[in-house]
Amino acid sequence: MKNPLAKHAWSPYLVGGGIGVLSWFAFWSADHPLGITTAFEHTVAIGMEAVAPQFAESNTYFQDHSPKIGWEWMLVVGVLLGSLLSSFSSGDREPVVVPAMWQRRFGNSAALRLSVAFFAAGLMMFGARLAQGCTSGHGISGSLQLAASSWIFSITFFTVAILTAFLLYGRRTSEDV
Repeated sequence: MKNPLAKHAWSPYLVGGGIGVLSWFAFWSADHPLGITTAFEHTVAIGMEAVAPQFAESNTYFQDHSPKIGWEWMLVVGVLLGSLLSSFSSGDREPVVVPAMWQRRFGNSAALRLSVAFFAAGLMMFGARLAQGCTSGHGISGSLQLAASSWIFSITFFTVAILTAFLLYGRRTSEDV
C-alpha cells in the first residue's frame, strides 16, 4: 500500500470526516470547540498585560477573560507542523514567493506580494475577532453544532472570498488552477 502522506491530495470526504472526529475530540477532551484566532487574541492580551498592567486592570476584557497560552496554541503549532510535514512528504512544495497568477496581474515584486499578504492576514484576523470566531471556529465547530451565526458567517466568508478573488484576478481559465 502506498504511503498516504506522500499523496498530493486526499479525499475531501475522508478529510471532512477526520475534521469532524477532531472536533468531537476537542469537545470531549477540552469541552471547547476548535478555533485558532483565540490563541492570538490571548497572546496579545498577555503582552498588553505585561507592558501596561495598569491598563489591563481597568480594561473590561481582562475582567471578563483570563488570557492564557493554552491548547489553542498547540492547535496553531499542529497546523503549522502538519502542513510542513505534508508538503515535504508529498513533494508538493514549491518555493515560490510570487506565483505566476499574481505576477500576471500585479508584477513580480516580492515586497508587494508579502505586504499585501500580511495586510490581508491582519484584516482576516480583525474580521474573525469581530465575528467572535474564525473559519475554523465558525466554519467547523459552529457549523457542526448547527449554529445559525456560524452558517451565516461561513456563507458570508465564502461569498466575499470568491468575489474578492474575481475582483483581484478576474475570471481566468484553468491555467491558473
